[in-house]
Amino acid sequence: QYVIDLYASNGVNHVSVIGDVNRDIDFTLSNHKDAEVYRASLNALHAIWHETSFAIQSIRDNPACAQAEYDSIANGRDSGLFAELSYSPNDNIAAPYIMTDVRPKVAILREQGVNGQYEMAAAFDRAGFEAHDIHMSDILSGAADLSDYKGLAACGGFSYGDVLGAGEGWAKTILFNTRANDQFANFFQRLDSFSLGVCNGCQMLSNLKSIIPGADHWPRFVKNDSEQFEARLVMVAMPSSPSLFLQDMAGSSVPVVVSHGEGRAELTDEALTALKANSTIALQYVDHQGQVTQRYPLNPNGSPHGLAGVCSDDGRVTIMMPHPERVFRKAQHSWAPESWEEDSPWMRLFQNARVNVA
Repeated sequence: QYVIDLYASNGVNHVSVIGDVNRDIDFTLSNHKDAEVYRASLNALHAIWHETSFAIQSIRDNPACAQAEYDSIANGRDSGLFAELSYSPNDNIAAPYIMTDVRPKVAILREQGVNGQYEMAAAFDRAGFEAHDIHMSDILSGAADLSDYKGLAACGGFSYGDVLGAGEGWAKTILFNTRANDQFANFFQRLDSFSLGVCNGCQMLSNLKSIIPGADHWPRFVKNDSEQFEARLVMVAMPSSPSLFLQDMAGSSVPVVVSHGEGRAELTDEALTALKANSTIALQYVDHQGQVTQRYPLNPNGSPHGLAGVCSDDGRVTIMMPHPERVFRKAQHSWAPESWEEDSPWMRLFQNARVNVA
């Protein structure tokens, strides 16, 4: 009405409301006499719109994934994103520690091509840490020493342009260099340290499991089932695990960003059984009813058991494919419940780390 009145006050009197949003799953058109002249299901219209993309996907990508995405559009309305939380994102559990002005140092670790360090630093900074930009060249040259830090976060991006098996090339830089290997091994052995690996950093840390206590059954991460880079907003659930980052978040399901080409967890049945037995599965992809899913694109890479993240047996090291650092503020979400204030539920992950080193 404000817009119509504004037009009218400037002499434009031919502005009318021609439609509104309704909660039906049909799109309808009516004439000036309010007689319906056209009706079609939104699903049917969306499927028609998507047919060209589907045809291209079927040739270019994995045809089974292309079919799964088309079917999800055509065969009924999806209920969409949701948030189900076992805690309030508006409660800052790190506030008492932030007020002390004591800011533990965390190494924001990156390698050539990595691009997620700014968001990661911002999230840790907001949680009360002193974030330091540490490039692998600093470790290799001796300019930086991990013994000076309480935590490290291996960031997402495309180390070495993703041409050396994603994070595997990054991991080999550490494993095959005596100084770096010793630094990382000593850091992981420390009982007062914590580590987070996201996306490319997840792949990298998974390849360091030989020097990470309690990481024997971790998977490696390989090419997505879709055979394509996946950049989506998906749903993940948080089962009960010892991860220090996910404490008191179990039972929650939250939207999160994924952005990877090699995110499918590859592991043996025995390793998966061990992860379940040790409760070290940290995140799982779920459908819009909250059930663990293999269905593409709700599971964007085809990981078995919806595997999206794991942690070490003692919970001090957590690796995950999704990007919580890209959605730690409500404003970073394309959809969010009105009840969220400044922080999204993912901010709790970083706050938990701050409380842990209190």
